[in-house]
Amino acid sequence: MYRNYIFDLYGTLIDIHTDEWSAQLWKKLQILYAYHGAVYTYRELQSEYVRLVEKEQASVRRRHPEFEVVDIKVEKVFRGLFVQKGVKVPKSCVWFIAEAFRCFSTKYIRLYDGVIDLLDTLRAKGKHIYLLSNAQRVFTENELKMFGLDKYFDGVCISSDEETSKPDVHYYQTLFDRYGLKKEESIMIGNDYISDIGGAADFGIDSLYIHQSISPVVEGELRSRYKVMDGDVYQIKRLIVK
Repeated sequence: MYRNYIFDLYGTLIDIHTDEWSAQLWKKLQILYAYHGAVYTYRELQSEYVRLVEKEQASVRRRHPEFEVVDIKVEKVFRGLFVQKGVKVPKSCVWFIAEAFRCFSTKYIRLYDGVIDLLDTLRAKGKHIYLLSNAQRVFTENELKMFGLDKYFDGVCISSDEETSKPDVHYYQTLFDRYGLKKEESIMIGNDYISDIGGAADFGIDSLYIHQSISPVVEGELRSRYKVMDGDVYQIKRLIVK
């Protein structure tokens, strides 16, 4: 069967719901920035955040015209919100702001039932486990540790580090080059029919699609070799773990 099991994170292993655009979130962030001398209205803070995100994305596109999909390090944006107010803060402060943003915007976060059983089974069978996530390291590193998932992975790729994300085949190639993986020995497991499944198909590897409540509506061909349409993580073991 397969030697390498490559997982998406959010919507596949971790069930999460966030709201990054609520007024309450930006009012709390406005207070945090003011504590450190960067004074904004909450609406100004939100609009400047959007502007700086777009600026960072444009910068990545200029540096990497080969990428079809780009990502940024969001901590650069949180630092930029201080810089344009003439405020110098240490890296630890910027990371704290990013962590607070994630905390305030998270409505719930939990593991799906069956995730630990699946990962333990793969480990017991001597399989290799990898993470390929469209995510921000400043958020994801904490959440992997919080749930004890970090100990399971033989390799991790986080899109903010690489400045590209799924479904871009460059991102898949980064994982395979870094850890010396072979396509014929590998399978992608994810809940997004475009990023996870379409990306894997374009890259030339097998995939398993699991449909969860936060999955995008499938509007076209589902290009996975396997599928679990009821969100039951336990079925993954039955289908692809031998």
